[in-house]
Amino acid sequence: MELGIRRGGDWGTGGELPDGGVVVSSDGEARELVEAARRSGEPVPVLGLAGGDLCRTLGGSGDLARLRDGGSVLTCDLGSVLLDGRIHWFTAHLVARRSWLSGRILVVMNAAFLGRWNLGPRAHPGDGLLDISDASLSLRQRLAAWRRLPTGTHLPHPAIATARRAAFTASFDRPVPVLLDGVRAGRARRITVRVESDALTVVV
Repeated sequence: MELGIRRGGDWGTGGELPDGGVVVSSDGEARELVEAARRSGEPVPVLGLAGGDLCRTLGGSGDLARLRDGGSVLTCDLGSVLLDGRIHWFTAHLVARRSWLSGRILVVMNAAFLGRWNLGPRAHPGDGLLDISDASLSLRQRLAAWRRLPTGTHLPHPAIATARRAAFTASFDRPVPVLLDGVRAGRARRITVRVESDALTVVV
């Protein structure tokens, strides 16, 4: 059976975390394992998702017993990103911003959720695309959008540029902090992102 997640199709196949699989409780933990494997040239292990935004997007419950017996095995996309020329990876999302209250905010979603916010209402971790929102809002517009973030109804918005792409590049006037899966990865002026389709196998 095809494991890749596709709208309107089966979401993977029944199975369990194999020997050598690793249970992670957050997107940050998942990213750390992905980065370590990629930098060492080793295969990325199968991940059992016990929490995090990717887990929630895939309908995971965080039930550890289910991961060992009766879970679903899925293949998901990964995001790879060059931050001023240095490569990193993310499993759920990228956020580039100085502040939520002012200035430009760039959000790249592989998962639908960032915490309690549905920042990528159309995002799908197995469609070979990343969902991009690029916004420079007034404070009044931000406050209005914030109220809609939990339900994903902040989009569409005339001041938020959106796209669904396999690759893209964004540039800032000066270096901006970049968070990958909720963990600060550094600062960058030029951010180049691309999707790695079906590069990650998970169990939920």
